Amino acid sequence: MRGTIAVEEAIIDQAGVEAHSFAQFQNLMRPGSDPTTGLSAHEKRLLDIHGERLKSMDEHGVEYMLLSLTSPGAQGEADAEKAKELARVANDYLAGEVKKNPKRFGALAALSMHNAKDAADELRRAVTELGMFGGLVNDFQSKGVEAEAKVYFDTPDYELFWQTVQELDVPIYFHPRYAIPQDLQAGTKYGDRKHLLGAGVQFHLDLSWHLYAICSSGIFDRYPKIQIVAGHLGEGVPFNLWRASHWINHPFKRGSRPMKEDYSYYWTHNVNVTTSGNYNTRGLKFCIEEIGLDRCLFAIDTPYETVEEGQNWWKSVDLPEDQKEAVARKNAIRLFKLPLEE
Repeated sequence: MRGTIAVEEAIIDQAGVEAHSFAQFQNLMRPGSDPTTGLSAHEKRLLDIHGERLKSMDEHGVEYMLLSLTSPGAQGEADAEKAKELARVANDYLAGEVKKNPKRFGALAALSMHNAKDAADELRRAVTELGMFGGLVNDFQSKGVEAEAKVYFDTPDYELFWQTVQELDVPIYFHPRYAIPQDLQAGTKYGDRKHLLGAGVQFHLDLSWHLYAICSSGIFDRYPKIQIVAGHLGEGVPFNLWRASHWINHPFKRGSRPMKEDYSYYWTHNVNVTTSGNYNTRGLKFCIEEIGLDRCLFAIDTPYETVEEGQNWWKSVDLPEDQKEAVARKNAIRLFKLPLEE
């Protein structure tokens, strides 16, 4: 079949269910629900790959999915050794599942980002030994005795990681995560406004900051071949590129800014966006115009969104056929070097 290629599709392994119960997120995702019951139905949807997920793909016209460990993954584990093991176990599991049906599924690697060496080593293993097509990180890495520290990946500490990303020539997908408990205390911006948590508001506000930090750090100047991916139509950044670039280009900024180019340059050379969970036709058209057709990819965001809803929207998108083919298939095949015919 020649259908769409969806590139931000979540799973979990049984070890992840046992070690990190979804009960901790239940009241954030579904306020008022009973946290003692966990999210059993949601866990089943995440665990399912070859059953209802594949059946729905067949029914609605999805040819291929790139699977990845659901958020927060290894980024939610504050202990470095535990995070490293979590990523390794998840990647071994996911690689094994992909081998059962490689014509329909591929994978992005989970990575512990406690230090650059562990992240680089696991990415290299996942790509060269497990056959994965890139990596996925869930915003910042939690650290500290109480998991209170947030570590971002734009600092010199991650130079080895980014060097390895360029050497392996695979994309890194930046995905959001829920706010940590310390940011939910009374008196904090989210603690008093929990209705803002999650995909509607908090996800793109928090992750867009990290994306700006990566772009402004000089990483892309030192490693110009690196490609990163931002879902949900770029977490809102494409709609602010003119203003962000306008101000970083002011003479009083140019002399002190850490990057050589402006944000618009990096978003047209190093950043790609997907439609995951943001089925906004006018927004997609804007992104195509703002950063280029070849930088826009299709994604659904299963199982947080349904295959049916994503595909029904995609069928309604009134782009020229060659543009739809590029977004739906060709751009993903090229960017991730997928073993599929264009």
